[in-house]
Amino acid sequence: MMNGGRTIVSIAAAAALALAFAAPVRAQPVRAQAPPGPARGCDPDAQLARMTDAEKVGQMVMAVTEDAPDGMPSEHTRTAIQDLKIGSVITSEPRTPGLAARYANRIQDWAAGTRLGLPLLVSGDFEFGTTHNVREGTTPLPNAMGLGAARDPGLAREAAVITSAEARAMGFHWNYAPVSDVNTNPANPIIGVRSFGERTDLVAGLAEAQVRAYRAAGMIATPKHFPGHGDTEFDSHLELPAVTYDRATLESVHLPPFARGIAAGADAIMTAHVIVKAIDPDLPATLSRKVLTGLLREQMGFRGLIVTDAMDMDAIAKHWGTRQATVMAVEAGADVIMSTGDYTAHVEAVGALADALRDGSLSRTRVDESVRRVLALKCKYKVAEHRYADPRLAEKVSGNSAFQRRALKMGLAATTLVKNEGRVLPFERDDAERTLVAGVVQTPVFADEIAKVADGPVESWQAATTNPTDAEIAEAVRRAGSADRVVVATYSSGKLPAGQARLVEALRATGKPVAAVAIGLPYDIASYPDVPAYIATYGTTARTQRIDLTMHKAAARVLFGEQPGGRLPVTIKGLYPYGHGLRY
Repeated sequence: MMNGGRTIVSIAAAAALALAFAAPVRAQPVRAQAPPGPARGCDPDAQLARMTDAEKVGQMVMAVTEDAPDGMPSEHTRTAIQDLKIGSVITSEPRTPGLAARYANRIQDWAAGTRLGLPLLVSGDFEFGTTHNVREGTTPLPNAMGLGAARDPGLAREAAVITSAEARAMGFHWNYAPVSDVNTNPANPIIGVRSFGERTDLVAGLAEAQVRAYRAAGMIATPKHFPGHGDTEFDSHLELPAVTYDRATLESVHLPPFARGIAAGADAIMTAHVIVKAIDPDLPATLSRKVLTGLLREQMGFRGLIVTDAMDMDAIAKHWGTRQATVMAVEAGADVIMSTGDYTAHVEAVGALADALRDGSLSRTRVDESVRRVLALKCKYKVAEHRYADPRLAEKVSGNSAFQRRALKMGLAATTLVKNEGRVLPFERDDAERTLVAGVVQTPVFADEIAKVADGPVESWQAATTNPTDAEIAEAVRRAGSADRVVVATYSSGKLPAGQARLVEALRATGKPVAAVAIGLPYDIASYPDVPAYIATYGTTARTQRIDLTMHKAAARVLFGEQPGGRLPVTIKGLYPYGHGLRY
């Protein structure tokens, strides 16, 4: 745990104390530590025996919530909870921790008003901290690839502790992390910086560390996307990817991180909408009994809960539709269907399971098996005892100064100085030189962080798209004429658009000192190898282009002299090997 051991313990202890001494809010407050066993008197079998068929199938559907104009859950969400009887939700994106806590309390109130009063499992995609979904007032943490660059299991554990403390304070119980995909394909358009890296041992070690830390902090961990999404060339949100490697590659490269997560006690695993031809050449893992039951349950011995990835993604929805895919996934071995469409999609998912149970397409034994797992997870994490969150506590715990300081240390440990010819870097912090920050996404935000570090003036310029036109490049060059140095931030979620490479080369040709910063995937330099200085931050995810402010802060500080700690967790083919990283 580096000197980090004590730090992790102290942060966890501080969060636990803050939570433990909070004033009760209609029920006992959330705690940071997970219970060693099920809540007293919480008996899944007894609960199952009391349930109607409608209540059972409702527990097997997770619905994305819908917001009313005031930012609280909508009437459709109330109907999904009380009429469709769903057992878990993934929230939309409440803006602040206080709103997230009030939001969670509202939906838990609705659940308490059902016949059985079972609590909801409230979940989120907190891959780089709660900031992933709750955008304001929370602590942004490095993406998984940044933690892979930092090479420190202690920091991975600490990230999980901070995420759990904030999430639990806001009323969340379930996190869809860690990403356990081994990103062996540099052109992967959807995993990328969400993976710890390209090496199985690195991914497995950090995934295991995070599973253990999440469990210890009272958060349900969910290694994803089983049996691996790291070698795909297509985004499963848009297409149905297939991987063609052999069984030996699957077992030696892609399965070990999941096996380590299972050994560490992962209580849930999320499926991939990917055809793994070595196991099932016809069906994606989410719908394949060979993958979910044969491989995951029988071969790998997983006894926890299997949750699907979002079923409205085109990889599933375009080919099978909601009703058919929902039943196929449960037949394959899934326990919870993630319904991320609108209210109609929730009705379809619940209705499909109810009809299949009624006509015998799904056996009662199979349904009861899944419902028992859902109920057992609620008992294990004492969700009924910790049903409500305290909004004041959520605001106090989330984004606190101690967490922010630790996040910045993680960011500096992740930031990788890949190239520094002629010692272009570091720039002088205390001079009056003018800096131009040019880029294609998030440039003003990045420039603001640079302005906090540099004494001289800082100007930003951003292209209209991720593929700058010749006219835009000419404008950037014109602006560089009045600058003393240039920082150019490139972004890719696959192959770098050609316009960005031309932008870097044009700015380099001005003769001004130029440093390029890859704010997404670290492979960008392959498209502009002659740039004299290059930094990778792994800070921006594919598709959503979510801003990771911590990585912008860290990169700004590294540009102006703070020591970078990262080493490449991937190979930049033909240029830089896995493990490469410079220091000042």
